[in-house]
Amino acid sequence: MLTRKNKLILLKLLSLFSVVRGYNILIIVLAQYLTSIFILAPHIRLRRVILDPNLFVIVLASAGVIAAGYIINNFYDKEKDLINRPQKTMLDRLVSQQTKLTGYFILNFLSVVLASYVSFRAVLFFSLYIFGIWFYSHKLKKYPIIGNMIASILAITPFFAVFIYYKNFDEVIFVHATFLFLMLMIREMVKDLENLKGDMAQNYKTIPVVYGELASKRIISAFIIASGIPIYLLLTRYEIGLMYLYFYGCLVLLFLFLGALWMSKAKIHYVWLHNILKLIIVVGTLSIVLIDVNMILDRILW
Repeated sequence: MLTRKNKLILLKLLSLFSVVRGYNILIIVLAQYLTSIFILAPHIRLRRVILDPNLFVIVLASAGVIAAGYIINNFYDKEKDLINRPQKTMLDRLVSQQTKLTGYFILNFLSVVLASYVSFRAVLFFSLYIFGIWFYSHKLKKYPIIGNMIASILAITPFFAVFIYYKNFDEVIFVHATFLFLMLMIREMVKDLENLKGDMAQNYKTIPVVYGELASKRIISAFIIASGIPIYLLLTRYEIGLMYLYFYGCLVLLFLFLGALWMSKAKIHYVWLHNILKLIIVVGTLSIVLIDVNMILDRILW
């Protein structure tokens, strides 16, 4: 039987996990490794990729910076989140603001130290990434369009870390990145619709606040239509193996998403739309293995 003290410790650990969005970080770590194995370094022996100490350090540093980013974002959004996500906010408040800020600085410092193991360029990259996340959380996220774009760019930045490491400049990588960027942009704009009440209360100048829900839906619709371009290119111009199943599924889901978007009026509707986008992104991460299923067996035997 757990004592009251042990229960409190477990709750605080759960709170900390909630603040740093541990589930998101695990998905990003998995995505970085799968991207490295199947897209960026498909001709390198599987064991060498997985056991590459430099790649491990880059992924670990990315996880540290992202976790710190969620902490500083939580710090700046504490009043808004109390309106938009009251239950999650109450859980997050089990860890004091001082502890969160201490964790923020420690995680960033350790991430830069880890990056120094790889190269000075890695140190510079992660230092700029840390500054970018802070500047976004402090200033840019309150502005329409630019806040959404910067948030989406920051979300795909960890993939550029491994992209630069492997120096792979194949065109197909940019097409995949474009599709991911568009999905993230749509997700950010749906979040603005979902968080409209809190954004208005805290004077955040998001698209729904400044231009209205109708304008926001039109812009989201334009991005959904635009996402058909990278999907079409990936299905017709590049070899993506069985991953074509994922992109055909995306077309169906995005079509349904578009219809549901225009019928949505309440916050719960936008929460469901947000979850659909999360599903598309997470399944897309796992679907990377479909690019070449036989590759895993072949490379294990190398």
